[in-house]
Amino acid sequence: MFDTMTTTKAVGAVCGSLLVFMLVGWAGTSLYHVGASEHGQAEGEAPAQAYKIDTGEEATGEAEAETIDVAALLAAGDAAAGEAVFKKCGSCHKLDGNDAVGPHLNGVVGRNHGSVAGFGYSEAMAAKAAEPWTPEALFAFLENPKQAIPGTKMAFNGLPKPEDRANLIAYLATKQ
Repeated sequence: MFDTMTTTKAVGAVCGSLLVFMLVGWAGTSLYHVGASEHGQAEGEAPAQAYKIDTGEEATGEAEAETIDVAALLAAGDAAAGEAVFKKCGSCHKLDGNDAVGPHLNGVVGRNHGSVAGFGYSEAMAAKAAEPWTPEALFAFLENPKQAIPGTKMAFNGLPKPEDRANLIAYLATKQ
């Protein structure tokens, strides 16, 4: 069934195919290479941003952070306005006692970090299980979750406006 010529053709076809894949891979990496050792960056270092869009939020955010009176903001929090802010949270969290993508937020104010039974928390959140969610802790977490608790699973970027955070905390405090 297989003679020498058929075997030679089959081996040649396999070798030719491998050669074509290697050449296409080489051409693709030479055209679209994003490597660490090129462009003056160290191995393992993330590539630098090619451009930056200045929105003016970073400069004002640092100045505001120094002058924010958290206690006064939390005392002035408006639960009705916080209900509108909660719509951003509602895609991942519920207030009916059921978990969704994130844990339910009933009684979150005063509850310990990572304490909802049956929810799979990140190691970073589980490590803080002995600490309660005080209004101040929630205020800091909601500003930038990834910065407040590095390693959290929460993919939300945060609420940059201090008033929104205070209103949301006031709303969540009513949902026990």
